[in-house]
Amino acid sequence: MASTGRKTCPLDVVQDRYEASNGLPLKFTPVNSKKGVIRVHTDLNIKFSAASICRQSTVWKLDSYDEWAKQWFVTTNGVEGNPGPETTRNWFKIEKFQNNYKLVFCPTVCRHCKVMCKDVGIYTDAKGARRLALSNVPFKVMFKRA
Repeated sequence: MASTGRKTCPLDVVQDRYEASNGLPLKFTPVNSKKGVIRVHTDLNIKFSAASICRQSTVWKLDSYDEWAKQWFVTTNGVEGNPGPETTRNWFKIEKFQNNYKLVFCPTVCRHCKVMCKDVGIYTDAKGARRLALSNVPFKVMFKRA
């Protein structure tokens, strides 16, 4: 989580500058949280478990299209739960990728909504921040129990 531009909050989702870093702990909440298991291809919310300097939610969401960078960035201040048309930007999926996993934005929580489907990758901005953004090149992720 980091401020990447002129705004301080909400914080954007970035990769630590040190790739070997474990990063911040995350909480994954599937659309049907009663099942208690995270499965691939399932809509889920992703939330930082760590404290934030911002008062807003640490739930991930797809930000509005950034005209300057020509990118869809992942930011925070999303809504946890409440699947439907108003929250489609808050839902991601985990998919198998090579011997690990990747994150995908392709929400299916609203049957009649038109949404784009794309992998979540890394966009390195002019300041060197490695921001999560929609991409044709998926960002390989691994999971470690906190």
